[in-house]
Amino acid sequence: MHIAPSISEGAPAIELRDVTKRYPNGTLANEHVSLTIRAGEIHAICGENGAGKSTIMKMIYGLETPTSGQILINGQPARFTHPSQAIASGVGMVAQHLNLVPSLTIAENIVLGQEPRQSNGLLDRAAAEKAVADLASTYGLDVNPAAKVADCSIGTQQRVEILKTLYRGARIILMDEPTAVLTPQECDELFAAIQRLVASGVTVVIITHKLAEVKAISNRLTVLRDGKVTGAADTVDIDHKTIAEMMVGRPLSIPPVPRVDARDKTPLVVVRNLGHINNQGTIELSNVTLDVAPGEILGIAGVEGNGQDFLARVLSGLADPHSGTAEIGGDSFVGLGVRKAREMGMAAVPEDRLSDGVAATLSIDENLAATSYYHAPTSKFGWLNTSYIKQRGVELIKKFGVKTSSGKTPVAALSGGNMQKVVMARELSSQPRFFIAAQPTRGVDIGAAQGLRDEVIAARDRGCAVLLISADLEEVLALSDRIAVLFKGEITAHFRADTVDQREIGLYMTGLKRQPDASAQLSAPFATELQSTAS
Repeated sequence: MHIAPSISEGAPAIELRDVTKRYPNGTLANEHVSLTIRAGEIHAICGENGAGKSTIMKMIYGLETPTSGQILINGQPARFTHPSQAIASGVGMVAQHLNLVPSLTIAENIVLGQEPRQSNGLLDRAAAEKAVADLASTYGLDVNPAAKVADCSIGTQQRVEILKTLYRGARIILMDEPTAVLTPQECDELFAAIQRLVASGVTVVIITHKLAEVKAISNRLTVLRDGKVTGAADTVDIDHKTIAEMMVGRPLSIPPVPRVDARDKTPLVVVRNLGHINNQGTIELSNVTLDVAPGEILGIAGVEGNGQDFLARVLSGLADPHSGTAEIGGDSFVGLGVRKAREMGMAAVPEDRLSDGVAATLSIDENLAATSYYHAPTSKFGWLNTSYIKQRGVELIKKFGVKTSSGKTPVAALSGGNMQKVVMARELSSQPRFFIAAQPTRGVDIGAAQGLRDEVIAARDRGCAVLLISADLEEVLALSDRIAVLFKGEITAHFRADTVDQREIGLYMTGLKRQPDASAQLSAPFATELQSTAS
């Protein structure tokens, strides 16, 4: 186990002095950034996507080098050119996408590259498991060293990543969007673990866009916008509204979304006993039954990897069901391909916009025409109507607020938020009867995200049946009229959105609770109703 250098008396854990980062292509990621992170504190670095947060983390950890300026670690100048140098100086990083080997045990993952060995050179498994158990006990990070990572929850895997940094002697831990895929209960456990780390003298830096967790866990915060520091404060002295305004540069007004009770309506979308098995033979969906009425939003909540992506792919025609049925207005629309589903009134914003939502090398105008190029008025007698495509591009770019100088701009040149606006514009401009919104605001700035959410609500209010699939539980609760929880490919609970909170849903997302015979039919009982009856 590596022991990190001691901290200079009174020195900040991290200090950036007038740091600028400009990439070879001319992109200015950070400009004259100065900030101080005190030893033994929890410091949040917040800002919208593209604000420069991740670049700062990468420079501190040796994945990038500053163009100018100075970084100091524990009072000593540091110009790391490789993460190994940062690790040697006591800096560890827990990335948003966890870097673990699923087939190895927890202990094997933690000691990987620094394994205790027997005299014959083989791994000393007993010593590794004891070292990990002792480390976990010291910091109150509960894990079973002998458990396979593949069998562990996301929350446990994150604890493993933290222990990996501690095993290598980290006294400063950088965490990138640490709660992105955690349930509320797992967030509580993570925050408690972070508090214990700080109590033992570890400094924790969190990159996040979630204002609630900034307030819940951090001691101080620094806000970035367009690569520059726009403010810093003690967390207790600043409210959510002010942080948000510092992030986006303008006041934000988010009115509450009025709820719709559609249980007395005839469902437009009827899904019964839907099942899907992946190419490896694993059951991804099992007996999924749900209704979506015209003019309502059914939200799907669940920890990522519990079948949400397969539900979206089957219902959008990208994958075939292995059992069950799905109908729009009484007509089957699954297993027939994407074009047939679209012709029946389905439109979809896919989870992975880069892979499934856009052709990055084509222009904005071409992407907007990608689902209608084969019929009038986009084409006639097999020839594209270029004047119509251009005019339609002008109209949709303006309506959805895509920031670009021209419809001829390649989509690859757009920010994530503007790219998502292009996808949303294309899909909603078809006036769908059934709209699948999978992770509609993932990787999108606060201001842009609100605009996209407004479009989802507007589609509902026009009479569209909306299926909202989001890993952001706050988003699901804010936008949905009803909510179904998916756990291991099955619906395990059904709620009215205005009668449940994140913590209650989290119990069903992790399998700790289950509603008997749960479905999301319009006529199906809500879990809260069953609870009140039982009590």
